[in-house]
Amino acid sequence: MSFEKLSNNDKWVVLKSLFDEKGLVRQHLDSYNNFIEHEMQAIVDESGEVIPDIPGFKIKFGKIKVGVPKVREADGATMEITPIEARIRELSYAADITLEMTPITIDERTQREEPEETLDIYIGKIPIMLKSCRCPLESLAEQELINRGEDPLDPGGYFIINGTERVLVTQEDLAPNRILAEEASRSSSATHQAKVFSTRSGFRAPVTIERKKDGNLRVSFPSVPQEVTPPLSLLRYILTSGP
Repeated sequence: MSFEKLSNNDKWVVLKSLFDEKGLVRQHLDSYNNFIEHEMQAIVDESGEVIPDIPGFKIKFGKIKVGVPKVREADGATMEITPIEARIRELSYAADITLEMTPITIDERTQREEPEETLDIYIGKIPIMLKSCRCPLESLAEQELINRGEDPLDPGGYFIINGTERVLVTQEDLAPNRILAEEASRSSSATHQAKVFSTRSGFRAPVTIERKKDGNLRVSFPSVPQEVTPPLSLLRYILTSGP
């Protein structure tokens, strides 16, 4: 197999093709689209239903839906909104979220469930990322974007909140439920440290274990103001279980 050496011009062609196909914010768009199309429904499916304090009654959840960006005017009318309008009028470029809810009556004698009519219930709003799967700008051609007052070279990947453009900045974080042990600094009162971000069902609690210079072990919890000295059996349970 022979390898040809790429010239500088060839490298620029490759870079241009990458930017034309993927763009500079593809990671933001892909992450947001996945959340809208899959993760939101997964969160609803995890709950499945809600059982209120009413005997023989519950509400079952169905499909969650995200609409197109809209704004409610002073007279109560609801109209679609464009990004340029949101910037000028200092509005949020957001869409309504509706959730299918089915009231179910349960016969206490036979435990038979009798579902009623399924309703689309408004549960809130969510900011819409520009050029995402819920943004009308995604499928517009260059001239159509210009006609709407948008820059055709704008890659999107950001939000408009109260007329201000805002972007989510990714941050590197420690892996959940993994113990990271290290030697403490010389100025510390401990010789070694072990940290774990204990995570379960969306809840997260950082736990720190220190080995003091006198050999004692101390554990720090977010909800406990002072360090505690646990027995070894409890220490093993802390390191191997979630919050």
